[in-house]
Amino acid sequence: MAVAAAFVITASMVTERSGPAIGALVATLPVSAGPSYIFLSIDHDAAFIGQSALASLPMNAATVLMCLVFVYLARHRGMLVSLAAGISVWFVFAALVRAFEWTLLGGILVNVAALAVCLPLVQRFRAAKMPLITRRWFDIPLRAALVAMVVAAVVTLSNIVGPRVSGTIALFPVVFTSLILILQPRIGGPATAAVLANGQWGLIGFGGAIVVLHLAAEPLGRAAALGLALATCVAWNFGLWLFGRYRLAHAPIRKSSSPP
Repeated sequence: MAVAAAFVITASMVTERSGPAIGALVATLPVSAGPSYIFLSIDHDAAFIGQSALASLPMNAATVLMCLVFVYLARHRGMLVSLAAGISVWFVFAALVRAFEWTLLGGILVNVAALAVCLPLVQRFRAAKMPLITRRWFDIPLRAALVAMVVAAVVTLSNIVGPRVSGTIALFPVVFTSLILILQPRIGGPATAAVLANGQWGLIGFGGAIVVLHLAAEPLGRAAALGLALATCVAWNFGLWLFGRYRLAHAPIRKSSSPP
């Protein structure tokens, strides 16, 4: 729980000092799922980790759908309505996921379908001004507590519920939830929605990291698989950052309409 809290504190400090795009790249790193899987790997073998990752894969699509619902509602509705609707969609999708035995191909296809639908719909909401944020004393403890609770729940319940439910719990969007709880009352719905809209691109890499974890867990072992999954996620987000810098550097310069 302390390790997870440290991850959240670091991510929060970076997010609050950057815009929606950079904040989303930080938020889609495995801040909560990573520690959850590390602690699961201490208590369980590689086969358990691989099966948990397979159960986590379709839940990444659930987070994509949650972001879509929140992005559209947050621009015109309050935090409670927007967040409750987004989380409700996540839980409904989680219930549907539990009704099927997922294969790797099925998990990949449901992610591709969710992203194909949602990415074009949130594209126009990715840009928003991020006002200067003054942190309150409870901001960091709240985010740290949320992540710590999820980690504690996964580690405690994994011995009872098995790999499928453990993988589902590990993918609960606790980082997005904590960002919404902190940011929307302070910077408004549009700016908070922009963070989640940008986050959908980061979720592509997150899904890829889950696939890597599932495929590498048994042949390479838990430690190597977790390392490769983390590297996949970091490399994807770093590539998105480089692409954003490239587009900014090569953006056409607008000519002034006033005479020289």
